[in-house]
Amino acid sequence: MSNSGKFYINGEWVEPTTSETLDVLNPATEQVIDTIAMGGTADVDKAVAAAQAAFETFSRTTKDERLELLNKITELIGARADDLADTISAEMGAPTGLAKAAQAPAGLMHFATMAGILAEYEFESQEGSTLLVKEPVGVVGMITPWNWPINQICCKVAPAIAAGCTMVLKPSEVAPLNALLFAEILHEAGVPAGVFNLVNGDGPTAGAHLSAHPGVDMMSFTGSTRAGIEVAKGAAPTVKRVAQELGGKSANIILDDADLAEAVGRDAAGMCMNSGQSCNAGTRMLVPNGRMAEAAEIAKAAMGNIVVGDPKSDASVIGPVVNETQWNKIQDLIQAGIDEGATLELGGTGRPDGITEGYFVKPTLFSGVTNDMRIATEEIFGPVLVMIGYEDDADAIRIANDTEYGLAGYISGSQDRAVEIAKQIRTGNMHVNGAGPDFNAPFGGYRQSGNGREWGLHGFEEFLEVKAIMGVA
Repeated sequence: MSNSGKFYINGEWVEPTTSETLDVLNPATEQVIDTIAMGGTADVDKAVAAAQAAFETFSRTTKDERLELLNKITELIGARADDLADTISAEMGAPTGLAKAAQAPAGLMHFATMAGILAEYEFESQEGSTLLVKEPVGVVGMITPWNWPINQICCKVAPAIAAGCTMVLKPSEVAPLNALLFAEILHEAGVPAGVFNLVNGDGPTAGAHLSAHPGVDMMSFTGSTRAGIEVAKGAAPTVKRVAQELGGKSANIILDDADLAEAVGRDAAGMCMNSGQSCNAGTRMLVPNGRMAEAAEIAKAAMGNIVVGDPKSDASVIGPVVNETQWNKIQDLIQAGIDEGATLELGGTGRPDGITEGYFVKPTLFSGVTNDMRIATEEIFGPVLVMIGYEDDADAIRIANDTEYGLAGYISGSQDRAVEIAKQIRTGNMHVNGAGPDFNAPFGGYRQSGNGREWGLHGFEEFLEVKAIMGVA
């Protein structure tokens, strides 16, 4: 990629201030596909200064001007969707089919959704003699992960632009190439200089400096809970707003009146999508104790049909996990499940049969798991499903809520009963009877899954401040 050794600052591709670089690996082949520049504090300073200068004018643009910009970006993401999909597939391992059907289109959907919200949004309202005005929060620092990379970039950038904010993005250094393509799209769309800036780098250097920077008014972070804590610590001395979407260990409750074959089969296979690398994956499946063996056989059959292989092959359902560090972590947790006495129904440690290179993981199923085991409490971030038994509805609710996380949840069974139980689960999202994502619905979590919300109207309003002007007739 022609700009991989540069950063996008103030509307231009500029040389870095450092000489440090990082190889980007294809996780399916373990081969280098490109090399990026790694920014330092001076690069972040330049990007923040550009965003500060641009905020003076961009914050005063009209709604129609920003709406036109959102629509143009949406159009160009669509035009370059195949490029984005191919890049995402190469750098983080998603099968081409998934990259084209879900990874790349997610970015487009966030911009299209945000354009619809902005078109109808009222920034001023009268409350008695007080005028309430909603204004852009300012310069936003953004740190995004590698697992759904363009999705998580767009669900931050789209509302920031809609609100009139300016921004500095530090994408994951593990999968940074799609972000460079995205910067090219924004440049072509005519985003004013300094509104969007991109600096590649690592968390301890570029990320930490961005989080602590006094010129940044808000940090929007998606990633691990551990890293999110560091972002919050860095941001605390400047009392900037921090919105975070962090880890998860989501429960999937299969009620005793659910269609077991349909619900278990659907969700066991669905959990493995993207090689299990989704923070909202339903990785703890709760089933009635008396039906554990039956449910395990259904899940085993569904997961046993998953083809693991080359992301370029149409036959592959899942590809590799993103890198060696993640692969080793997953192997350690699978072994921990075995050592703790859970029943290994399928999969296990090592690569799938016939695969000798790449960070591929066997779809792995454990039954007879208790909620105090490591595989039930720690976020594995791989195609590993644990099945936990429960006695009754109250017990299922207790187990589902017995976690430090609270990002998502799933439940299947008779509709009214499922909805009533869903209301009792302490989590930001609940999916009833296989319901999919909704780009208008807020996305975010309780407890150590973060704070604030992304997506839709609630995600948009995270980037606004509220001003009260009293004495207005």
